[in-house]
Amino acid sequence: MSLMKALDPSPRLTIRAPYVTVALVVAHVAIFVLVLAMGEAASRDIVHGFSAIPARLFEEHALPDGLRTVAPLLSLITYQFLHEGWAPLVLNMLFLWHFGDLIEDALGHSRYFLMVLVCGAMGGLLYGLVDTTDLSPLIGASGAVSGVLGAYLMLYPRARVPGRILGAVPLPAFILIGGYVVLNLIWVGGLSSAALDTALWVPLGGAVTGAFMIFYLRNPRIGLWHRTPR
Repeated sequence: MSLMKALDPSPRLTIRAPYVTVALVVAHVAIFVLVLAMGEAASRDIVHGFSAIPARLFEEHALPDGLRTVAPLLSLITYQFLHEGWAPLVLNMLFLWHFGDLIEDALGHSRYFLMVLVCGAMGGLLYGLVDTTDLSPLIGASGAVSGVLGAYLMLYPRARVPGRILGAVPLPAFILIGGYVVLNLIWVGGLSSAALDTALWVPLGGAVTGAFMIFYLRNPRIGLWHRTPR
């Protein structure tokens, strides 16, 4: 048995291994460690320059001169790879690793990669539309991961998930996914109104986009709402 299969025994129909899921997890962790190693001041500049800022997306707000940054639309991609602490990083990567492989199987590598990025971007856009004048930097992968979770519920709403995340007792997937939302509320800045916007609107935009994309882009061999993979 290969190492990949031993780490992830989920039955897959169209791909040998979830290479894109693995690459995304590695990229997120590597970027977090790299930014952390730059020191507090440099990390703050990176977060400010590569985050998604609603006022910059919708109101042409200009960032300070000399700050390393990207175009506003591209920030909808770069913000997804930044995290404000180990807790949200670990939360997002656990759920991406656990649920992403079967979505990658349903879409294929390239369409899955596109879906993850588009879901994150749509989560950022929805968050920005709530208050287009907001100057707060948005970071985190919750929109992208929620897109994967929304797609998973479209395929496997009755699945019971054994304990690669929360012990050995199988739990319905929707309970774990609901737990993901609750943990976002707790770990993404507490229960302030700004945190609620981040923890609700970003995942909502990602989840709806993921459900829409899996409906139209999945492999015809993989049906909706009936398969119990785990």
